[in-house]
Amino acid sequence: MPSRFCDGVTRRQALQAGLTGLAGLSLADLFRFQSQAAEPAPDTAVIYVLQEGGPPQHETYDPKPDAPVEIRGEFNAISTSVPGVQFSDIVPEQAKQMHRMTLLRSIHHPSTQHSSSVHLIKTGYYCRADANENELPSVGAYASRVCGERVRGVPPYVLLHTGERYDSGHFLGKGHNPFFVQMSQEHTRYQVPNLTLVEGVTTDRLNDRRKLLADFDQAQRMLDRRGDAEGIDQFQRKAFDMVTGPAARKAFDLDREPLKVQERYGRNPVGQKMLLARRLVEHGVRYVTVGTVNWDYHGALWQQMRRDMPAFDRALAALVEDLHDRGLDKKVLVVAMGEFGRTPQISSLPNHPPGRDHWGDAMSVLMAGGGLRGGQVVGATDGKGGRPTQSPYRLECVLAHMYRHMGIDPALTFNDHTGRPRHLLEIRDPISQLA
Repeated sequence: MPSRFCDGVTRRQALQAGLTGLAGLSLADLFRFQSQAAEPAPDTAVIYVLQEGGPPQHETYDPKPDAPVEIRGEFNAISTSVPGVQFSDIVPEQAKQMHRMTLLRSIHHPSTQHSSSVHLIKTGYYCRADANENELPSVGAYASRVCGERVRGVPPYVLLHTGERYDSGHFLGKGHNPFFVQMSQEHTRYQVPNLTLVEGVTTDRLNDRRKLLADFDQAQRMLDRRGDAEGIDQFQRKAFDMVTGPAARKAFDLDREPLKVQERYGRNPVGQKMLLARRLVEHGVRYVTVGTVNWDYHGALWQQMRRDMPAFDRALAALVEDLHDRGLDKKVLVVAMGEFGRTPQISSLPNHPPGRDHWGDAMSVLMAGGGLRGGQVVGATDGKGGRPTQSPYRLECVLAHMYRHMGIDPALTFNDHTGRPRHLLEIRDPISQLA
């Protein structure tokens, strides 16, 4: 499947775990080697909103209205609900929620290459430029491994995406891969394939096939060189219970949301994913990754943002407000960011309208909930929006804060396939202003 971004890296087709063929209870893999922490994990959750491709800081949360036109771009700056803090005028709904948000304007890292930087925002480590698969476990996989389920029958780690990369459990095992929900970018309605019975397959028929499926799994176990299938019966039961039981079905059922709420988020792919993410953390999911749109705006930047941003702006603002209204703003941490920012200087590729190119030296990250004090801005960039001038923090420090919110020490180590102990993060300094 061709890359969505400009680096041309080919990505494997993400496989949906669905009820196909013999009812497809490969969901059992999701529960292999599920382990609980020695002490109960905090009842907290993270919604990780991905802006893959790299959103421009100038056109979002760090406008430079006094800079020359070749720096500031086509959009104007507007006031937010916090005096003295300005956003770009393309994000008016989020500007109204700034008093409930925390903005990091001085995040940086040295890479400007898509694959290595996407791997960084999902794992805390760079990868080889040509890597299509994880080279280390994702943050969500570690959340699954260390904390386990919040609610029985509900997966701890869910991916609401369009088939991207670097989300797996890698050496932690397949049991800590995300529960993957592939959602169409063209339709407002969707089905969760993992929880939907194939047409004509009833729960009774599933029960009849349970022994046959167990036989297949027994054969697979004999071929498993690493012994990943040890204890598979327990996890197969959990997978079956999740498919046929009420807890996960209730969590994933957007039809339970009033139409007014669905309209509040927006009846479009981005809006429905944000709303589903709220439902999932409310019903026990510990870590939800939400894919949005392709933010790789090298050309026609302002045209594409006028197309893409209104739905994103509305949905993210609705999510922040909704979590606050429901009293979930301390339990649930929302983090929205891409893999890097964009160049201060507007550029033009051959035969392309103007845009901005990759820029790792400065990027903005939006956070909300998680018990953070709303209305604060951490750090600042220079007059061109190109480099931090106050409180510079590496991107990994954001992931470290996510781990700590879930009660996970980012200095923990797990042995990789070679037996080498690997820290969750090598760079894990706290962002002192968030304490």
